[in-house]
Amino acid sequence: MAYVTKTILKGIYPKRGIWAHKGQYGKLLMVCGSKRHTGSPIFCGMAAGRTGCDLVYLAAPERAADKAARYSPTLITEPLKGERLAPKHVGQILKMAEETRASALLIGPGLWRAPETFKAILELIRRIDLPMIIDADAIRAVATDKAVLKGKRAVLTPHSNEFFTLSGKAPSRDVKKRTKQAEAVAKELGCTVLLKGAVDIITDGKRTALNKVHSNLMTKGGMGDTLAGICGALLARGTEPFLAGCAAAFINGSAGLAAVKKKGEGALATDLIEEIPDAIK
Repeated sequence: MAYVTKTILKGIYPKRGIWAHKGQYGKLLMVCGSKRHTGSPIFCGMAAGRTGCDLVYLAAPERAADKAARYSPTLITEPLKGERLAPKHVGQILKMAEETRASALLIGPGLWRAPETFKAILELIRRIDLPMIIDADAIRAVATDKAVLKGKRAVLTPHSNEFFTLSGKAPSRDVKKRTKQAEAVAKELGCTVLLKGAVDIITDGKRTALNKVHSNLMTKGGMGDTLAGICGALLARGTEPFLAGCAAAFINGSAGLAAVKKKGEGALATDLIEEIPDAIK
């Protein structure tokens, strides 16, 4: 077991060839947001773009999709009728995944916890065969049917409460015990788990790494969404899940550190996003 350092980025960001083209470095499909939670898709999508993802697509309930489209023309949106994700939207999203030739899926932030939303989340995870990052409300949905992850190339990014929902056990604050808990869940699910905390634990059940590059001032809403967006961008460019989880934790933490050094208690997720390119350099 070792701590993540910046050297992890060397293999992810090799020198580009002169014939590099749009889409070569990732097409990320995000399923995020709801009528109330309109910020999450923006934080995820802008973080993904700053991490190097060529194209970021968003399927979201109408209000969230419209807010994202107005925020930045770099976010390509597909509005879903209604206030929240529902089973009636699954076909529309599957069609979008096929038409855009998405290379990775990010699902969960801002979707909320309605039973119909959980049903749609599980159906999408079951039917989309892409590397995926499962965050926030999608983690809670998966906790109701863990079998949906069988054979999936996924990174799950729970905070302590989501980890409790997923495993039935509160994560210990003792790093060694916490690590063993995360490893057990990763083995059970057959996926990579990035357990967020004072020390991030990234494990696929066989390999484990720790990340302590971040700040205890990174508690603002949206700073978990940025991590999900960063990890989604890395998966979209072909990084394998465990490595993507390690690199995402380091990049998000480094960008967050830079943001809080400038803004202190006032640092926002939007400030973190602007620091991502320097964190990658």
